[in-house]
Amino acid sequence: MLTVKKTLTAILLVAAAGVAQAADKIAVVDIQRAIFGSELAQQRAQAAESGADFVALKAKYESAVADLQTMAKEAEANRMTWSQEQVASYQKKAEYTKADADLAMRKLQAETQQLQQSIFEELRPKASQALEEVVKEEGITLLLKAESVMIAGPEHNITAKVAERLNKITQ
Repeated sequence: MLTVKKTLTAILLVAAAGVAQAADKIAVVDIQRAIFGSELAQQRAQAAESGADFVALKAKYESAVADLQTMAKEAEANRMTWSQEQVASYQKKAEYTKADADLAMRKLQAETQQLQQSIFEELRPKASQALEEVVKEEGITLLLKAESVMIAGPEHNITAKVAERLNKITQ
């Protein structure tokens, strides 16, 4: 009789643990990806990247890179016939052109970073609202940041659902 009770108790404990596990719904989200995957963020980025200042900066960078490539080809073809003065002049010009390209690239990176920060700050409250709604609808009891999870199946990732909800909220 005691063995039957122990067996029955063990079965009940295992069943209760299974029910408790089934009640927990775990999900993973990458809120940054949800924000930048939204239509409004894409529109903001596209508008900024087609703005006159950004286009001019990008053109300046591309022009400097093209100049460097042209200079490199010229140097490869003619370097053996150049005098020391011509070599020094070429090196000086190449350094200045490279410095121009580097400066333009840093400015582009700074503009891009500032744009991303602006978009993130603008959409963060609405993304939080979208996330809360999805968590509530899905009955999620444990939510993890995607960057802190090593492996998660796609069925646990709610990033796309949050981006969809964010699109609906911002329309």
